[in-house]
Amino acid sequence: MFYRDERLALFIDGSNLYAAAKSLGFDIDYKLLRQEFMRRGKLLRAFYYTALLENEEYSPIRPLVDWLHYNGFTMVTKPAKEYTDSMGRRKVKGNMDIELAVDAMELAPYVDHIVLFSGDGDFRPLVDSIQRKGVRVSVVSTIRSQPPMISDELRRQADNFIELDDLKDVIGRPTRDPIPGQEMPEE
Repeated sequence: MFYRDERLALFIDGSNLYAAAKSLGFDIDYKLLRQEFMRRGKLLRAFYYTALLENEEYSPIRPLVDWLHYNGFTMVTKPAKEYTDSMGRRKVKGNMDIELAVDAMELAPYVDHIVLFSGDGDFRPLVDSIQRKGVRVSVVSTIRSQPPMISDELRRQADNFIELDDLKDVIGRPTRDPIPGQEMPEE
């Protein structure tokens, strides 16, 4: 439930939202996403969190990061860590949970409603803390994927759960086949 006069802030866990949308078979149109939440209330900030591979000449996520930055999103990035797992596969790790949590706590006194785009159960204590400050929290993720992309604890803690699949017609566009190496970093 949203109220037209409430001050909103969006907190987007980039890799988590990407994985949830991909599991549902669509890509996010971030222009439409921003417009949808501007329609639902007074959007003060839209944060997007992602790790970037800094050592590569071309990062597949760089065009998205640049577009978001120029189109009203507050970008929060840090270098991703690259490693080789025990099976010899190249892996990328980039966890942005702490940055998101700190920003949400700092902004909480200035908003009425926070929308968290993540299903990560690690955010349950953050949601609880923000709620104790009198701020409502909606969580956007999916239970329709196999396995569900949202932790049960986070879903129960939120004031409102928004099924990402229900937003597909409003903020989605058909998915494109990923270019090899374009996968989002793991957390």
